[in-house]
Amino acid sequence: MEMTPEILQRIELLKAKYDAQGQDLTTYLDGLLYAKTVNYWDYIQVDTLLSLQKTYTDFPDETIFLMYHQITELYFKLALHEFDQLGEKKSIDAAFFISRVTRINRYFEALTKSFEIMIDGMDREQFLKFRLSLHPASGFQSAQYRKIEICSTDFLQLVHKDKRASYKGTEAIEDLFEHVYWKEGATDAATGVKTLTLVEFEQRYKDEFIQLGNEQRTKNLWQVYLRLSAEDQQNEAVIDALKQNDINVNINWPLAHYKSAVRYLAREKADIAATGGTNWQKYLPPRFQKRIFYPSLLSEKEIEEWGKAWVESVFS
Repeated sequence: MEMTPEILQRIELLKAKYDAQGQDLTTYLDGLLYAKTVNYWDYIQVDTLLSLQKTYTDFPDETIFLMYHQITELYFKLALHEFDQLGEKKSIDAAFFISRVTRINRYFEALTKSFEIMIDGMDREQFLKFRLSLHPASGFQSAQYRKIEICSTDFLQLVHKDKRASYKGTEAIEDLFEHVYWKEGATDAATGVKTLTLVEFEQRYKDEFIQLGNEQRTKNLWQVYLRLSAEDQQNEAVIDALKQNDINVNINWPLAHYKSAVRYLAREKADIAATGGTNWQKYLPPRFQKRIFYPSLLSEKEIEEWGKAWVESVFS
């Protein structure tokens, strides 16, 4: 191969790069000689990825249930990756803000649309049987979803609506966490006692959630929005991106679960308790919790009718 001026220029640039780091270019070139070529299956770790489906029963449709939740967690990780970029960026403008929030919105829109896999893609009788082997595990225990909530808004907005007015939002995250809205969804529907699902979830993640809550006081999506210039804050596309994030996380996603729960757990005389004993009838519908990340961007009517349009379109 001819040593063209372009190749020589790149070698000089590489030498300058490694000289600046106090490194020897020759060592890195030798490394290139010895390195293996990259192939798709190793880069994606296909064999490892496809080995992670460990079912607890012999019902075929448990594999669908398991894999869909694994896919969900991968999308959640993508969303958290974008939240990190937004929170860590020192100087931010409308273009960057819109592009990254739009990415998060796409991830949630893909998840919501694909939930038909869960709603229509499993045999109901199989589900009602294999689910009995999964207690006390529950999708309620998705730590990444809780982290998305924490990264989206000030922690005060995650406090149960009946307790929210008692706080200013400047209190210790530890105190606010005691009244986080989702705890009500994991209390026993009959006794009001914490389910094992919630007890184990808090034991595993409580400290992690509180630490993240403290880190996100100045880096959550709402605070990033407030760092925009006054002009960018009034940008219609910026506001629309935030509103869509709110709708995706607090209406579309939980109500997709609600639709699934109605399909699999609702009965004429008495509803079946969700996996782990979570109180899905009260926990999932937004009209009960008023889960809203950015209430100051909404009109009184929008807040009052939060989630109503979705319910009417799906269940009318």
